[in-house]
Amino acid sequence: MTGPNVTGPAVTGAGGAGLGPSPLLGLPGVVGVEDGPDAGLPLHHGDPQAEQRAMDRSAGVVDRSNREVITVPGEDRLSWLHLLLTQHVSELPAGAGTEALVLDVNGRVEFHSVLSHVADAVWLDVEPGTSAGLLEYLEKMRFWSKVEPRSATAELAVLSVVGPATAEVLARAGVPVPDELYGSAALPGEGGGLVRRMPGLAELAPAPVAAPDSAHTLADTPAAADLLVPRPELVDWWTRLRTAGAAAAGAMAYEALRVGALRPRLGLDTDERTIPHEVGWIGSAVHLTKGCYRGQETVARVANLGRPPRKLVLLHLDAGDEELPEPGDPVTLGGRVVGRVGTAVLHHELGGVALALVKRSVPVDAELVAGDGQRAAPARIDPDSMPPEDGAPPPGRRAQLRLGRPR
Repeated sequence: MTGPNVTGPAVTGAGGAGLGPSPLLGLPGVVGVEDGPDAGLPLHHGDPQAEQRAMDRSAGVVDRSNREVITVPGEDRLSWLHLLLTQHVSELPAGAGTEALVLDVNGRVEFHSVLSHVADAVWLDVEPGTSAGLLEYLEKMRFWSKVEPRSATAELAVLSVVGPATAEVLARAGVPVPDELYGSAALPGEGGGLVRRMPGLAELAPAPVAAPDSAHTLADTPAAADLLVPRPELVDWWTRLRTAGAAAAGAMAYEALRVGALRPRLGLDTDERTIPHEVGWIGSAVHLTKGCYRGQETVARVANLGRPPRKLVLLHLDAGDEELPEPGDPVTLGGRVVGRVGTAVLHHELGGVALALVKRSVPVDAELVAGDGQRAAPARIDPDSMPPEDGAPPPGRRAQLRLGRPR
């Protein structure tokens, strides 16, 4: 069975402290991920297709303990992070959460995080291999602010529950069920940790766009939740969630549903040139009306005056039993490179599919080729994955036209 083709940094933990393989690899029938950013996690528990179906129809629990965690306590935590992140967090209530980015000076994505405001601290979990760089940036920006950012990767590990029965599983496990999307709460017991409501992985369901003064409720999105559990208690929490009705699922099933839901992953579905508009992070991770963060000028310029040069789409692959493309492989049209492949997977309903960043000018009905060498396969864009285009100029351009300025 072919797994997700992923490449990237090995799992080292924050600050270079090795975490080692997941303790769940010792369970009967578990096959581990051998390389890439998810190395050391369970790839599957014996039947990856059934694991996908379980998360589609009921609920499954996935070990994502390679994600790294940073905590930011201190009385200035919200106002300070507000100046550094793309999201509006200066008034983030206790028990709330969101997604956020850190951009470079040109507006390109450097870090992506999911954060929660719990227990007088902000907790950010990020892709494996990225927390050291993010923590270094945060430390440089402390100045006189009353904050104490530090790594918490050795303390907390991420387990994700995915599927329409997520709320029921959490309730049977004695875990609070937050009502709002990204809503967060402390886990029961004295060991620490938190639970956070997350967007589900329904097919072709881009991350929700949140208005700055509104909250998403459970009815707004399919169900999922992340649990940041005490790392020494990972097996105990896994067993607790399994007993509560969640099926065992591995990285292979999770990645397949993630791709089918058009959810990008930093470093796999992005490259060094990616701006937030290209991958659907405006709204979910970027607040368009706040300023004062690095790269904000590019965000505003693209939102008001132009269109992003590329778009994230879902490709259907005619790969048969051949090797799937790998992240970074070219997407070509008539022999000309028009994009790059991200994560390629075998989906239990869609077959071979991949996320790809392609030029905005690529037609939806284009006959493409995805992959390099023996990994090359005919590909076509799923029309439902295309970003909406109403033909109207962006807001800033409309204002220029009203003033009679030339194109």
